[in-house]
Amino acid sequence: MIPCGPAGDGFDAAYWEGLREGELRIQRCAGCRTWLWGPRRICPNCHGFELGWERVPPTGTVYSWCRTHHPYIAEFADLVPYVSVVVALPQAGGVRLLGLLTGDDDAEVRIGDRLTGYVDTPAGAEWPLLRWRRGEGAPA
Repeated sequence: MIPCGPAGDGFDAAYWEGLREGELRIQRCAGCRTWLWGPRRICPNCHGFELGWERVPPTGTVYSWCRTHHPYIAEFADLVPYVSVVVALPQAGGVRLLGLLTGDDDAEVRIGDRLTGYVDTPAGAEWPLLRWRRGEGAPA
């Protein structure tokens, strides 16, 4: 199984706990209100140390994408070909997250396509993952 979950130091635990609770959390500076991804200890904008995690709607657009035809990771061999997407989150200052696009695997992907994220816990996994699908809805 692909290792996922909080880093050894637990620094990003709020993100993973958010997924367990069915929500997407992104780090944000309390001082200047800058959104941050990946998780940091200091704000690169104002150099403040008061960073928190805020709930963000898991909706965005395709910033970039790639269709993978080779199983670089053994756990993804059943998924080939699969589409990896970089998703821009407009409600979080445009920060970008990397993830897998599910459903419509053969459909053409376009920059700007609207996506909705949903929480998925693969069989045998301890931690859930954020996945993406086209449109407004997510699987139940």
